[in-house]
Amino acid sequence: MTWNATLDIRYAPAEGRTVARHRHEGPLRVLKSLYPESPRVCHNVLVHPPGGIAGGDRLDVTVHVDGGAHGLISTPGATRFYRSDGLPAVQDVRLHLAEGARLEWLPLETLVYPGARAENRLALALAPGAALMGWDVVGLGLPHAGQPFERGWLAQRIEWPGVWLEQARIDAADARLLGSPLGLAGQRCVATLFYASGSPLARAGREQALELTREVLDAHPLAAQCGATVLDDRLLVVRALAPVTEPAVGLLRQVWAVWRGHFWSMPAVPPRIWAM
Repeated sequence: MTWNATLDIRYAPAEGRTVARHRHEGPLRVLKSLYPESPRVCHNVLVHPPGGIAGGDRLDVTVHVDGGAHGLISTPGATRFYRSDGLPAVQDVRLHLAEGARLEWLPLETLVYPGARAENRLALALAPGAALMGWDVVGLGLPHAGQPFERGWLAQRIEWPGVWLEQARIDAADARLLGSPLGLAGQRCVATLFYASGSPLARAGREQALELTREVLDAHPLAAQCGATVLDDRLLVVRALAPVTEPAVGLLRQVWAVWRGHFWSMPAVPPRIWAM
């Protein structure tokens, strides 16, 4: 049996608050809206009751954020791509931000099980004045369970039309990609954090953000396996490689906290689900 599920979320301002409205088909839900820091920032947790994505499954998530609204989305646990006997498993996420909107897309890690055939796609659309912080953390195999990524593949794509396009196919049989210093260098976690702005960021602000980010990276145990760069005057990206997901997630959370303060003059108030 395969699962097809869709979820549409819209954040809109309403009387000094950000309100989330959503509709779904299939096993994909949004839990109750929470406001741990301010009525203007709506925190939501995206839940997939089956617990993972198997061959033939497809999850489609679309998020719209209206001007003046601020949403934050996380998940209660890892997204899991299970082993497939043939058909690929697909997750397709589309984020649309109107002028003056803010969104934080902060799901927990994605785990690609041995034997998975996984397609993981993220598409961005930002109007002028919009701002988006997001990340993507992928762990290959289950090293803690003694199950290395020895078969299967992951097709990964992040796209912001006209600004940013990244796509890769990581095949367990591609020893050069997985082991080469020019590839994953034997690491099994690939992590990306980004700050995207619908309008060009001032040069001084970009350079200061980059300096603050590198201070965090240089002090972290993954310092030799991570870096930060400005790919466009609207886009700042951090990348990290790690043997497992935990240190990479910890690093990205530190940078996220710094970016919140720098770009938005807001303290880092993590989703409550992270403490559970």
